[in-house]
Amino acid sequence: MAEILFPALFVLLALGLPVAFAMAISVFIALSFGSSYPHLVVVKEMFAGLDSFPLLAVPFFILAAEIMTGGAVTMALLRLAQSLVGHLKGGLGHANVVSSAMFAGISGSALADAAGPGTMMIRMMERGGYDRAYAGALTIASSVVGPIIPPSITMIIYAMQDQAVSVGSLFMAGVLPGLLITAMVLLANARVSHRRGYASGAPMPPLRDILRIFIYAIPALLLIVLIVGGIRFGIFTPTEASVIAVFYALVVGMAVYRSLRLRDLPAIVLRAALTAGAVLLILGAARAFAWILIIEGIPQFLAQTIIAWDLSPIVFLLAVNLLLLIFGLFMDPLPGVMILVPILAPIASALGIAPDHFAIVVIVNLTLGLTTPPVGSLIFVVSSTMRIKPSTLIREMPPFFVALFLSLMVITFVPALSTWLPRLSGF
Repeated sequence: MAEILFPALFVLLALGLPVAFAMAISVFIALSFGSSYPHLVVVKEMFAGLDSFPLLAVPFFILAAEIMTGGAVTMALLRLAQSLVGHLKGGLGHANVVSSAMFAGISGSALADAAGPGTMMIRMMERGGYDRAYAGALTIASSVVGPIIPPSITMIIYAMQDQAVSVGSLFMAGVLPGLLITAMVLLANARVSHRRGYASGAPMPPLRDILRIFIYAIPALLLIVLIVGGIRFGIFTPTEASVIAVFYALVVGMAVYRSLRLRDLPAIVLRAALTAGAVLLILGAARAFAWILIIEGIPQFLAQTIIAWDLSPIVFLLAVNLLLLIFGLFMDPLPGVMILVPILAPIASALGIAPDHFAIVVIVNLTLGLTTPPVGSLIFVVSSTMRIKPSTLIREMPPFFVALFLSLMVITFVPALSTWLPRLSGF
């Protein structure tokens, strides 16, 4: 069946079908022409892929992010970021990157970062004299930290595929790599801003004003502490944390910032439901796709083959990076995790690579695929929301491709970035 499954998938993706539909239809085609299994097994496997208590965290975290965005949190974080770095050369660009890092601690999604604070920052940067396409490219690069700084939807899905890690340990493992990527994108923006003369016209605000803005943003920032701290100290599970995050977001939006009204909730819930539905549909289709790979014995065959090559851990990580970079050109992170992690994680463990370290390498690598054509979802989100041609955005991306690739190499070859905090936190 595999000889039918993969060609069918690539053809359907080339025709422009959404990833979830391409995977599900390719499974149906493989079953129709390559096996005697009934087609009902596809529906069964898709349902099995969604029948999971930990998976409930995904829609609740998405809903919490939507509520926080509707409750003036985005503007509070933007104001804080601008007060901290807006006075520097390229200051509005720096504010874009810093606000994305802050919002990543709420949304858990790169696409939410780009569509939320990213869109607002592009408009602000354009009014500040930045090229519109450059502002869009910077937003694409800065949004990469969404699934890396906790909470992260991708990490929740990864932990379901690899029993050697937990959601809590992955949340802690993503903090330093996320900050590293943020710093590298800041450096890239500083270099381009210096070369193009993107100067800030705003003076550094008085310390009293910065403190006032920081205090105003504390309720938004506390959500990160609530989620990570609660999971770390065993107060609640990641699924329970996602529900608590929803209630916290409601309280903050209605009682603290007072910008969220009851009549806003139906539209917010609808947006969250559509986003969660799309994510869960991908996960269900990926489960059916992975089922065919398993019954065909492909994971076992690849594992035995790679182990027989007797690769060193460093060479294996380089090979995995190359594989994932290519895979990410055509596939979003969630199906990538569902399909590849059950194959690669046991091999990494057999080679003595720390599970948390390998998980972060995989997640960062697949997330970079969101920034690269032809499937790069971040490119198309920014293109559609800001009406910028994808080709124009891609021409502005090379400095950020370099920054992101260097970050990936540091994360790959410095395991302590991913393992120090989980070990320190008791995971």
